[in-house]
Amino acid sequence: MAGPKADQKKSVLEESLTFNYSLPGSPIGTLNIPADALPTEVVLIEYDPQQASCHLLATPAEALPYLEPEGVAWVDVRGLGTESTLRQLAQVFNLHPLVLEDVVNVPHRPKVEFYDDQLLLILHMARPADQGYHFLTEQVSFVLRPQVLLTFQEESLWDCFDPIRDRIRRDLGDMRKQGVAFLAYTLIDNIVDGFFPILEAYGEYIALLEDEVVTAPTHHTLTKIHELRRGLLVLRRSIWPQRAVINTLIRDGGDWIPPEVRIYLQDCYDHMVQILDILETYREISSSLTDVYLSSVSNRMNEVMKLLTVISTIFIPLTFIAGVYGMNFNPESSPLNMPELNWAWGYPFCLGGMAAIAIVLVIFFWRQGWFQNFAAPSSTLKP
Repeated sequence: MAGPKADQKKSVLEESLTFNYSLPGSPIGTLNIPADALPTEVVLIEYDPQQASCHLLATPAEALPYLEPEGVAWVDVRGLGTESTLRQLAQVFNLHPLVLEDVVNVPHRPKVEFYDDQLLLILHMARPADQGYHFLTEQVSFVLRPQVLLTFQEESLWDCFDPIRDRIRRDLGDMRKQGVAFLAYTLIDNIVDGFFPILEAYGEYIALLEDEVVTAPTHHTLTKIHELRRGLLVLRRSIWPQRAVINTLIRDGGDWIPPEVRIYLQDCYDHMVQILDILETYREISSSLTDVYLSSVSNRMNEVMKLLTVISTIFIPLTFIAGVYGMNFNPESSPLNMPELNWAWGYPFCLGGMAAIAIVLVIFFWRQGWFQNFAAPSSTLKP
């Protein structure tokens, strides 16, 4: 959370709060396939320094003739909806029952597991959504075997591996001269780099949200802040364990990760640390936005109260004058009972005096600076 199915998926927060699990007492290797999982298709890319080819396999057994000891075979499994195909893959490549169970029961926490003849690596791949800072996540599982790499993706509609496929097809760089561990590294590196565009979108949105919080905060602004914090929390839950996974590969990769590949993985680890630093900074800013919002609302309330106070202060003497002349004393009974009521210009004189008092007060308050900051510029942040 590009295709029709991606648009219908749950939000990132909803996905992070739901998971598949086996019922108590279920046998080892029980597969809990989501109801909306896409049908499984298997694509084989095999290459060596001289050539490369791509094959769409009807059955997993068709991969056996292409497994050469001198080359590398990348078995790309897209979609987890066909249980029969998945079990055939497990038989052809001798996958451990726990491996297939972890691959299919998504979403799974990122992790790395070492078996006798295979290595399991589970990561989360993210990409920006169509609008704003929102993003979609997908679990990607790696199974390393000698000269064979199997990747399992939830969807077949999108991934970030096309540049790697193009490098293999066009023989760019040293891809064809490297082994299966280097292929796994390049895929991991693409997954890690895919988080940077998401963080960039978050940074732009946070800058706009800061302006809105200061200049024109509303109740909708507070909702945006909470949505931002939830999104950053889910993103952190995807990224944080992946740092530990990459670190484990560097330290404990053994024969699966040669020393020359560990150097590249160290660079990948550094990128992950950089991503986490940026993410933590954004989380701190988003947490402080709530305090800024409350302060901005309080300041705006103070401005409103100051304006009302100014208006009330201007009308106090006017109300006093109007009240005095509203007492209706009879001037004929006593020369002290409002002789102004009989003046020819009494009414215009009273109104003029009231206007003069109001003007004098307005000028006085304006010189004191009381009329500043009553109008705030409107926000440019789109919902």
